[in-house]
Amino acid sequence: MELPVVVRQALGDSAAGVSLRDVSQARDDELLRMVLLSDELGNLQAICRQGDMLDINALNKELGRDLRVMKRREQVRVRERSGLTELPALPSLTGWPTVVDARVDEQAQVALVLGEKNLCMVVPGDEFKAITAAAERREFSVTPDSISVNLDSPERDRDQLHTAIRRFTTLRIQQRLEDTLELPPLPETAQRIIHLRVNPNAVMGDLVDVVESDPSLAAQVVSWASSSFYAAAGQVRSVHDAVSRILGFDLVMNLAMGLSLGRALKQPQDHPEGYVDYWQQAIWQAQSAGVLASMMPRGERPVFGLAYLSGLLHNFGYLVLAQVFPPHFKLVCRALETNPHMDSSLIEHYLLGVTREQIAAELMQNWGMPGEVCLAIRNQKNPGYEGPHAVYGKLLWLGRQLLTRRGVALGAGEEVTAEFYQSLGLDPQKVEDQFDELVHNKDSIMAMAGMMNQ
Repeated sequence: MELPVVVRQALGDSAAGVSLRDVSQARDDELLRMVLLSDELGNLQAICRQGDMLDINALNKELGRDLRVMKRREQVRVRERSGLTELPALPSLTGWPTVVDARVDEQAQVALVLGEKNLCMVVPGDEFKAITAAAERREFSVTPDSISVNLDSPERDRDQLHTAIRRFTTLRIQQRLEDTLELPPLPETAQRIIHLRVNPNAVMGDLVDVVESDPSLAAQVVSWASSSFYAAAGQVRSVHDAVSRILGFDLVMNLAMGLSLGRALKQPQDHPEGYVDYWQQAIWQAQSAGVLASMMPRGERPVFGLAYLSGLLHNFGYLVLAQVFPPHFKLVCRALETNPHMDSSLIEHYLLGVTREQIAAELMQNWGMPGEVCLAIRNQKNPGYEGPHAVYGKLLWLGRQLLTRRGVALGAGEEVTAEFYQSLGLDPQKVEDQFDELVHNKDSIMAMAGMMNQ
């Protein structure tokens, strides 16, 4: 394959020294990416190694600017003007001011992804320095290996939470986490539902009473039952009708719990562009956890309701972060936009010293939520966790990978091994088929998420 004309022109005399190879043949530290940024002062492109975290906060401090990732529609226009499906890290393709991370200049050679047939072009390091001679050199990247995330020691979470609070807030350390973080108490409806869950004598009438005591929740339950998602026969006339005939005791309990907790904290005004919103993520993960739990062998199958509730609350830490660290939540959003290849836990630990999963799990534990849910939230990014109730966290991790692979924007994805499926007693092909069907019905998922926002 020949280089595209526009790329050859951008390389100039250096084109003669370029070789083409499959991306898989390039070393991780050789691959480069170019991130398109903008603010009120204009456009700028930043070049760094593909696997590194672009620290947008550090770059803005260095340059005295307020840059963020360019809107997606604008990026599409830039690529269309160049005639390329992906922009390799060549500044002259746009002609904008450019800043190159200092680590790039340490490479003996670099690899620029073309986006055509999975190819990259390999350029000697000295040649790339000459190509980018007009660009500024700054230090604004962080290697993933330098970010240490506490995955295996939940007992250290409280220490990390307190360290983060000392670092980013003026609050004093107090004994109770909800006091320390100035969070509202567990909503009354959620308290009553928890009491129902642990009461072996609870009956449907008890749940109906709880739901009907909250007018907005009652209206929500009737709306869910009446939606096309459940395709109910006949009109839904009451909460009792919705619970007994269509939704069932466990589903209403879990949906009511998720909704009451989600409403306890305000939805943040800022959010990372390119990711689905809070309630969409919640419904996607709840449905996927339920699907996977139902497919496991009967003797090993976890409690469906707890798996569903874990999915519904898996991202609760996102809301907590926005409320606890409001000045720094913006930094997290910008960093997620500039580093879509990195998991949010790495970025949050680097910026805050703590992750949303750690905060949410600690808070849920203090609120008296079921241990299965607390541990699922805490370990959803750690597929190697083998402690108590490990299956719930594994289902969340697997569901995330399967949804991400199908284009649901939940963040960076990882490969799933055959051994991982085997550990859960799941048939990979049957799981793939079920998730194809789940994503095919995404309009129903979106509609249900929309009802949670009302």
